[in-house]
Amino acid sequence: MGLLALVSFVLLLVQLVLLVRVALDWSVMLAGPAMPGSARAKALDVIYRITEPILAPVRKVLPPLRVGGVSIDLAFIVVFITIGIVRTIL
Repeated sequence: MGLLALVSFVLLLVQLVLLVRVALDWSVMLAGPAMPGSARAKALDVIYRITEPILAPVRKVLPPLRVGGVSIDLAFIVVFITIGIVRTIL
């Protein structure tokens, strides 16, 4: 496996983790906050620890867009699309 293939694979894993974050965020919106110590709470903690260092710097430059009572995380969209473009180039 070449270096570029390895980098592309790691970026794919980051994209998958970002998608898991979306699913878990939606679970909080639909089912309410996770009970402390539950599997969902532990999963949220792990996913946030992985993704927040990636999203936070972008979020400082590009804050969430507020539309009525909804907030759209533009940082997530930018990071996800950027990773897809980089993977395509590789």
